[in-house]
Amino acid sequence: MQAVQSGSGRKARARWRSSLLAAALMVGPAMALAQEAAPAPAQAAPAATSAAPAPSAPAPSSAAPSIPAPSVPALSVPADSTAATLAPDTAVAPEAPAPSTTVAEADLPHDLSPWGMFMAADWIVKSVMTLLILASVVTWTVWLAKTLEMIAARARARSGLAKISDARRLVDLAPSVAQGSSPVSRLAEAALREIDRSAEAGADLSDGVKERVQLRLQRIEAQAARRAGRGTGILATIGSVAPFVGLFGTVWGIMNSFVGISQAHTTNLAVVAPGIAEALLATACGLVAAIPAVVIYNIFARSVTGYRAILTDASAEILRLVSRDLDSTARPLRYAAE
Repeated sequence: MQAVQSGSGRKARARWRSSLLAAALMVGPAMALAQEAAPAPAQAAPAATSAAPAPSAPAPSSAAPSIPAPSVPALSVPADSTAATLAPDTAVAPEAPAPSTTVAEADLPHDLSPWGMFMAADWIVKSVMTLLILASVVTWTVWLAKTLEMIAARARARSGLAKISDARRLVDLAPSVAQGSSPVSRLAEAALREIDRSAEAGADLSDGVKERVQLRLQRIEAQAARRAGRGTGILATIGSVAPFVGLFGTVWGIMNSFVGISQAHTTNLAVVAPGIAEALLATACGLVAAIPAVVIYNIFARSVTGYRAILTDASAEILRLVSRDLDSTARPLRYAAE
């Protein structure tokens, strides 16, 4: 009986030793791989392997502890893969290159005031803006000069019209004709001369005198209107041309902006905005020169029309006096013929 028990004990110990040997053979390669991947955990592995047989020593008769042993390699394989997958994460990422400044800050015009944009503009855009500024100065100079001229001319025309309206005969206008040089005085002078020349020629004063006087008055009236409108033509030219000149400066400035964008290889607003602002400033100068010129031209056109209306009234009054004088001269001749 003891021999049977000793034989079974030897068989159990043999089984336990074979199981332990198989476990060691299976755990050994995994521990070697773990030592290569992560040296720190590998140092703790021998302690675990050396401590592993200790709990199984008091129970040599049971073969149950040998069952979980084959599961050790399955747990050791993910450790290898985990170490392999964590290795790239621990690598230092390459630093991103610092952004290169394509346009120096000194080259960008920071002064976006009208004067700053004018000084920073291209020479062609600057020439366009200078021309438009000169056109604006001419516009306001013409406005000041023609305003004073038209005020004085209208005042003289009204004064002469009042004298003609108060006269009873054309001869009564002779003193005012001798003293004045206004268009109304020239109208009265032309009527008196035409009557005197017709009388000297021995022509019948009742036939054709009024027509000749009327033609003479119309020419003087047209001449005075042309003189009053002198200088306003440049206003019409500035009003019609200045916007297109400003548009030319705008197109040229925008072209330069696009060229700068292509050279800088960037669409940053700090690069695009100054050039576009300079280009739009040329259009603004064109509008500043054109709008007042058009308005002032229309004002002077109405003023010249009103001035010519005063001269027309004066011509009508002179023709009335001529007709009255002719009737008074023809009446004695008619009575003598009867």
